[in-house]
Amino acid sequence: MLPIAFAPNYAHALPEGHRFPMLKYELLPEQLLREGTATAADFFIPTPPPIADILLVHAADYYERLRLGQLTRQEERATGFPWSVALFDREVTILGGTIECARRALQHGVAFNIAGGTHHAFRARGEGFCLLNDQATAAAWLLEHEPSIGKVLIVDLDVHQGNGTAAIFQHEPRVFTFSMHGARNYPARKELSDLDLPLPDGTDDTRYLQLLAEALPRLVDEVHPDFIFYLAGVDVLATDKLGHLALTRDGCRRRDELVLNLCHRQQLPVVVCMGGGYSERIIDIVEAHANTFRVAAGLWG
Repeated sequence: MLPIAFAPNYAHALPEGHRFPMLKYELLPEQLLREGTATAADFFIPTPPPIADILLVHAADYYERLRLGQLTRQEERATGFPWSVALFDREVTILGGTIECARRALQHGVAFNIAGGTHHAFRARGEGFCLLNDQATAAAWLLEHEPSIGKVLIVDLDVHQGNGTAAIFQHEPRVFTFSMHGARNYPARKELSDLDLPLPDGTDDTRYLQLLAEALPRLVDEVHPDFIFYLAGVDVLATDKLGHLALTRDGCRRRDELVLNLCHRQQLPVVVCMGGGYSERIIDIVEAHANTFRVAAGLWG
């Protein structure tokens, strides 16, 4: 079984011409079902978590203002999304999906959220298409509710630094944050992860995979995590409008193989969230995301 969180409201309606590719959330589940990588039984519909779980990470005042649509115009603009009740419902559903994925990964070894990876959300603000930080909240939930989990490793391979996640866990020794990202990409002001690997523009498959193959196994040996969250952004592709790296689709798949093979081999439960992807052609985004599921199906399926 390959547990996959997906709800219809993941594909949220945006103003015409908006640059965020919401269509991928409709097309990716369809592709996985059509090709047989996943079955209907693999999918589950997540629900919003209790507020107390969200407040493990997020400030109560920020959550309330977000819920009621009371963000300032500047705060709303920083998120990149126009606020609505439907948008809020989407964000808390995605967050609930990652928490439920954490539960299921403890049983099955792996679980996926079709969305998630909202790593630019801080405790008391959102930015960069991220309003609530799903992986940070799920990591805090594990540490609060699962006695077997004493150390969490967040492997953030989106092209943009996981600045919100780094800031949230800056003083939390039980969560190790690792971000491998474009050095000159968004955000302009980087936070301090436990390990940052900034990459120059144009980094290709060979160099990227070499650096990751050197860093990740060593990290696992040193950190001794009980659980891993993997942010598998596909904005590392050469085709990405916002990425500035030069990975091919095959290189992106080999990146996934490196991470997921390590988790499988060491029997480390892992939750995978899909993160960013802004290629001009939607097929490039969907196929790169689908490869992540294909790799996992070959290991755990």
